[in-house]
Amino acid sequence: MVIKEKDCAVELREHMRAGDGTVKITNFVGKDELLGKGRLFARITLEPGCSIGEHVHEGDSEIFVVERGCPTYKDGDKWVEAKPGDVLVCPAETSHSIANRTEETVDIIALIVYA
Repeated sequence: MVIKEKDCAVELREHMRAGDGTVKITNFVGKDELLGKGRLFARITLEPGCSIGEHVHEGDSEIFVVERGCPTYKDGDKWVEAKPGDVLVCPAETSHSIANRTEETVDIIALIVYA
């Protein structure tokens, strides 16, 4: 199967998880393609000033790979500056947040898998 980028479903979420701005989510596949193992495999785009508010992953964990830009990631109670190629992991039953505090666009690849 080949899924062309133009065929990927795009969502715009304003104030995602009580964050700032509008987050763009480009879904690479739907839940069916994840075979019951997860609920998201997508590119998340954060324009300058955008963020995803802090939230807890209950029953699943999230893995990000920074593709472009330098997001700031809240890992538990500390903020960490990330760079392209960094992998950010939010294990099940823990909280996280991510923000673009720079003047450049941030793209991250996100995968949410069930615990």
